Amino acid sequence: MAAVRVLRTWSRGAGRLICVRYFQTCSNVHVLKPKCVCFFGYPSFKYSHPHQLLKTTAALHGQVVQFKLSDIGEGIREVTVKEWYVKEGDTVSQFDSICEVQSDKASVTITSRYDGVIKKLYYNLDDIAYVGKPLVDIETEALKDSEEDVVETPAVSHDEHIHQEIKGQKTLATPAVRRLAMENNIKLSEVVGSGRDGRILKEDILNYLEKQTGAILPPSPKAEIIPPPPKPKDRTVPIPISRPPVFTGKDITEPVKGFQKAMVKTMSAALKIPHFGYCDEVDVTELVKLREELKPIAAARGIKLSFMPFFLKAASLGLLQFPILNSSVDENCQNITYKASHNIGIAMDTEQGLIVPNVKNVQIRSVFEIATELNRLQKLGSAGQLSTSDLTGGTFTLSNIGSIGGTYAKPVILPPEVAIGALGSIMALPRFNQKGEVYKAQIMNVSWSADHRIIDGATMSRFSNLWKSYLENPAFMLLDLK
Repeated sequence: MAAVRVLRTWSRGAGRLICVRYFQTCSNVHVLKPKCVCFFGYPSFKYSHPHQLLKTTAALHGQVVQFKLSDIGEGIREVTVKEWYVKEGDTVSQFDSICEVQSDKASVTITSRYDGVIKKLYYNLDDIAYVGKPLVDIETEALKDSEEDVVETPAVSHDEHIHQEIKGQKTLATPAVRRLAMENNIKLSEVVGSGRDGRILKEDILNYLEKQTGAILPPSPKAEIIPPPPKPKDRTVPIPISRPPVFTGKDITEPVKGFQKAMVKTMSAALKIPHFGYCDEVDVTELVKLREELKPIAAARGIKLSFMPFFLKAASLGLLQFPILNSSVDENCQNITYKASHNIGIAMDTEQGLIVPNVKNVQIRSVFEIATELNRLQKLGSAGQLSTSDLTGGTFTLSNIGSIGGTYAKPVILPPEVAIGALGSIMALPRFNQKGEVYKAQIMNVSWSADHRIIDGATMSRFSNLWKSYLENPAFMLLDLK
């Protein structure tokens, strides 16, 4: 049964309290044009102005909550928005993915804490978002009927009112779009909406205007006066004119962000470290043979076996003998901290830039376990999905620059570490054996950099010789494995 309700509002035209009656059935509101409007304090009079109407609607309101970017740890204060998983108007539930952001250390997926409807996205792709600032607006509470919200619509003509509301169906458009249509004398009923549920957007109005104005023919150009051709005796041979090539390219300036921003920060800190370098070559002929024998066994276990697991395990065995290389020093160089875990980092070249994840606790892992962890890190690194824990906590680093090319390098130490090694490519070169005979050897060059404040050249040389002996004679590693 339809219930009769009385809404009260202040009339802007008369400045007095008026009463408008309407019928509400379920959630649909039918506004009846009143024949008589009663002004309290004044006699009743007949309503005769067809252009000024008071419309009452039951407005639906939900509580809109600002979903703020929370602290993701590691002292990170800003991130880059890499991908949106939702758009305005989408319905989300708790723990649904909202977006993916990237800090200078890792990529993180942000999930919703509420059930509701996305009302606003505060950032575009590749924008910088700040911790503690709003990320999206979410309407979370149940919709409620409001019985005291009376809206006075702008004056429209009777014909336009008929076009906008036919058989109780109202044209969907924002007030800004309606104002734009009214300023250009456009009837919204003649415009086809491209928005959700047929909503008319600003672009629809502009496209409609463009179609209307496109029918106007441009003024015809003036007739060009063509001079008469010269007489044969006056004709001369034209001299070709050389014109410089025209280049239309423009310089592009973009902000430093993501992993590049992290590299700027880390390398700036590395400038404070006095580096010294040490280089050597390693004959890995026996290691190449051993790897070829173990590759089918590793493949049967679902593991891709490269040379890096052997390099990391040999380095870990060397660090047990020279723990100073697996340490860190405080800013004032007053205390040295010897790290118990061998978290050896591996420099990776990805589409996002240079990243250095690390294999945790190499000292207690087997070669196959190291290979399995490397496969996981390489897969996540290629997809840009490495976690913060994968990228932090390193104590020693190896950079396999030889996978791209080159022999020697000058690696830069990653603070707070004190040493780093760069591995060149493996090349087949002639060498002499103990009998003086020439043979084909597999040679790899290695370049070490160390913090000269706490590490001297003799220590670095002894560590390199021990690491080299493990790779030239892989069976020696068996003697020290635990």
